[in-house]
Amino acid sequence: MSVLALRLAGPLQSWGASSRFTCRTTEPAPTKSGVVGLLAAAAGIERGDDARLAALAALRFAVRIDQPGTRIRDFHTAHHGDTGTSMPLSERFYLADAVFVAALEGDHTLLAGLHDALRTPAYPPYLGRRSCPPSEPVELGLHQDTRLEDVLKSLPWQASPWYRKRHPTPQTLTVLRESTTGEDPGTADVLRDQPVSFNTAHRRHALRTVVTTAVPTPNPAGGGSPHSTHDPFAALDVLEDEST
Repeated sequence: MSVLALRLAGPLQSWGASSRFTCRTTEPAPTKSGVVGLLAAAAGIERGDDARLAALAALRFAVRIDQPGTRIRDFHTAHHGDTGTSMPLSERFYLADAVFVAALEGDHTLLAGLHDALRTPAYPPYLGRRSCPPSEPVELGLHQDTRLEDVLKSLPWQASPWYRKRHPTPQTLTVLRESTTGEDPGTADVLRDQPVSFNTAHRRHALRTVVTTAVPTPNPAGGGSPHSTHDPFAALDVLEDEST
């Protein structure tokens, strides 16, 4: 087995699993449907291609919460272009300043193709909604002959530099993962975020069992994003130090 690791970080993220009508909620961590959708977009898989989607949906999925972020609410309104009729006011929820490490386990050839697709995506990736672009490239590497549990134990803590300065290093990081065959899920949760079809006319999702575990915070002194050392909050920290 191989594992594809992703860093999901941006100013805003929104991972809905049960949104209805005028209330668009977000889960506290990325959903499998949302991450599979990101990969399908990068690979150029069309919404009606359920056969290619099925191969991605069969991958085993887990996510590690490196920086939980803050849940915020926004109000949204819209008008019909032709008539000018107002649509109902809706509530939309987001996670601000969150960072997650997602891992998908499965066939090496399939994951290698997705890894390449993330570097030259057919469609731009986004973090749950099109209005939520990632702040950096999302790929964290392809790992051969390993399991997602081992990858999530070894990848360095990816929290932002400003978050590390303002928060004590956690002893453990929460991991939400799919149970293995024959495993007793115990007090597992169930989410309807197993993608079956992304067809716009009739989207379908099945139930999925999610087990909550934890791993010791790996490499708390190092890590962070491998793509950039830019810290937009550094100037604010300097001003704060000078004023005290």
